[in-house]
Amino acid sequence: MITAVVLVTAEKGTLPKLGEALAAVEGVSEVYSVTGEFDFIAMVRAREHDELADIVTRRIAQVPGVARTATHVAFKAYSRHDLESMFAIGADKP
Repeated sequence: MITAVVLVTAEKGTLPKLGEALAAVEGVSEVYSVTGEFDFIAMVRAREHDELADIVTRRIAQVPGVARTATHVAFKAYSRHDLESMFAIGADKP
């Protein structure tokens, strides 16, 4: 599985609805509104590089309101905290 962080700059006036539109894109696992140079961070997971390219260039970049993207492909995950906490939900119940 390939994981990528896609930094998204929104066109003026599109912030209120763009986050939900990005989250609805197939291949996007989560979207965060953030402060700083970019407006959103979209986490993308794909099986292969061609699929990743399609998600970023044909799906995310074509969402109305997206002005610019910058993609960073992850090489290695160092923390399993999120996965461990997700699988631990309800583990303490009989």
